[in-house]
Amino acid sequence: MADVLTTIPNVGPKVAARLRRLGVERVEDLRGADPEELFERTCAMEGRQEDPCLLDTYHAAVDYATTGEARPWWEYSRERLAR
Repeated sequence: MADVLTTIPNVGPKVAARLRRLGVERVEDLRGADPEELFERTCAMEGRQEDPCLLDTYHAAVDYATTGEARPWWEYSRERLAR
């Protein structure tokens, strides 16, 4: 059976596994989610600060699930760094 989370642009098997640990099983589970909160929960579960690129990937995944727009995660990195 194919991993439905890896059908999300920018989400590979490792990010999909992290999302599943957060209770995300389907693309629809990300609609309207808070990427910052997902990132904070991931850091807490791992017991360390994760790479901010994971936050950018969460932003890309949530936006895709919410709007259907697929943008590369590094565009979110540029926006984050510009703030």
